[in-house]
Amino acid sequence: WSPWEGMDPQMQRTYSGAEAGQGSKYAWSGNRKVGQGSMEITDTAEPSHVDIDLVFEKPFKAHNTTAFSIDREGSGSRVTWSMIGENTVATKLMGLFKSMDKMVGPDFEKGLARLKTTAERSAA
Repeated sequence: WSPWEGMDPQMQRTYSGAEAGQGSKYAWSGNRKVGQGSMEITDTAEPSHVDIDLVFEKPFKAHNTTAFSIDREGSGSRVTWSMIGENTVATKLMGLFKSMDKMVGPDFEKGLARLKTTAERSAA
């Protein structure tokens, strides 16, 4: 369901650490669109919250924390995907031209839509 899957058919993926939950790690390396980095689940509060340590190595270095929060909404659920990180010189410069929400927002929306499809297919 990742919005970045498919951007590079040759992307290399590795999985390590715990099989599921805290300590699970996923790393990738691909073309310039996908770059290189890793993410590791650092905390979970099933079934409502997951914190992930997100490290980008290429095309730029960055360290962020992403979180998925799941709240009941009517007969379904609302998933919120957030990301916080250091405001480095590079991110400040990028922010002069385009807000972070405009840069990653469409990717997050695409990922959430794919996650919804995947979750509903799994539940059926």
